[in-house]
Amino acid sequence: MIDALVSPFIEFSFMRRALVGCMAISLTAPPIGVFLVLRRMSLMGDAMGHALLPGAAIGYLLAGLSLFAMSLGAFAAGLAVALAAGLVARSTIIKEDASLAGFYLVSLALGVLLVSVKGSNVDLLHVLFGTVLALDDPALLLIATIATVSLVTLAVIYRPLVLECFDAQFLRSVSRMSWPTHLTFLVLVVLNLVAGFQALGTLMAVGIMLLPAVAARFWAKDVAGMVAVAVASAVLSSLAGLLISYHFNVPTGPAVILACGVFYFLSMLVGIRGGVLWGLMPRKHLEA
Repeated sequence: MIDALVSPFIEFSFMRRALVGCMAISLTAPPIGVFLVLRRMSLMGDAMGHALLPGAAIGYLLAGLSLFAMSLGAFAAGLAVALAAGLVARSTIIKEDASLAGFYLVSLALGVLLVSVKGSNVDLLHVLFGTVLALDDPALLLIATIATVSLVTLAVIYRPLVLECFDAQFLRSVSRMSWPTHLTFLVLVVLNLVAGFQALGTLMAVGIMLLPAVAARFWAKDVAGMVAVAVASAVLSSLAGLLISYHFNVPTGPAVILACGVFYFLSMLVGIRGGVLWGLMPRKHLEA
């Protein structure tokens, strides 16, 4: 049993690289997801994840499978969509969620079209679903750099970010940090989606950000607890997904996200804070 868990990472360097990349993403993306959930912006994260595709596709058309070009294009596209959706919501009668839905659909279609113009179906699959087992040194360095910058930045803006989640109007009334905090948070979302895109692809990257965060709400009552549970579940899901992929010869990115999904469904059933089974248990007299 222990040999089945350890030997793939001892014997094969590509498994060790995949493990390092997934662990780095698991440390930084789920905390971002927790704040997306608390701010009721989960669908925004999903839309921004798909918005990376046209930028990555343009980078691919200009420079082929270049890490720098595709990452820069993805970052620019994701940030542009986030800012454009907010601007449309503030300038028109359209709500921000509807605006994001429109940008998301257009971005996804445009990205697939652009990749298809020059690339093959294999190239399109790599962009959409990632190549976690083919991570090289530059990709790992990029992921590690984004993880480090994200964690340091989160530590700096943690207090105003938490306050904005629960009472944004109060933060605006007592501080000028509201808009800079919101903008910094959007940049962190896009950066972490870019990091996830390197390993899991544009369609899967948002999964490791949001699924552990949603599951954490069934286990913890405060922000710090939710972050800890989300990170732990993402780390375990990444390890499980890599091992399932290795032993059963299935795609690695979807295996990691499905492992996150299994933890989410288990949390929904047995989570101590609002899980289905706990809700069915008889309560004491006059207990709320």
